[in-house]
Amino acid sequence: MHVHAHRLLQARWQPSPNCDARPDPADITLLVIHGISLPPGEFGGAHVDALFGNCLEAAAHPYFAAIQHLRVSAHLFIDRAGTLTQYVCFDRRAWHAGASVFAGRAACNDYSIGVELEGADETPYTAAQYAQLCAVTRALLSAYPGITPERIVGHSDIAPGRKTDPGPAFDWAHFRTLLAAAQE
Repeated sequence: MHVHAHRLLQARWQPSPNCDARPDPADITLLVIHGISLPPGEFGGAHVDALFGNCLEAAAHPYFAAIQHLRVSAHLFIDRAGTLTQYVCFDRRAWHAGASVFAGRAACNDYSIGVELEGADETPYTAAQYAQLCAVTRALLSAYPGITPERIVGHSDIAPGRKTDPGPAFDWAHFRTLLAAAQE
């Protein structure tokens, strides 16, 4: 997996308007892992693309009426099969973390890359997702040396009390073991 011009060459490109310039495009020092399912607890379909593209139809599901107005995105999305989509170039600020703090520094969107995994807090993630996340993480660690294994966190770590994803179903120990094995 390779990053070129702040894009993963292996990812499907689906640009989101929900991004802007980073205060310092060279300051990329945090990786934030999220979990998303639309509607909640359901997988598949193009609803994440629609949400990140500002074209989610409120009539498609009762839950969508409450979130249709949101202007959010992430840099990457990994679906249940491990398929990878990129919405925002890494040197741009994606709107994924919201009000957040890491190691005393606020506004994590300014200096982080956000990766959404298709999932729910209590639903185990798939082997394909862990494999793809590991490959993506290795590419990001190589391209952005300010991100280190110690600077890989969940959304819940930077927005405690407000966010719970990727949730207890995300197996951090398994992910870190896979990542360490891949780096040897």
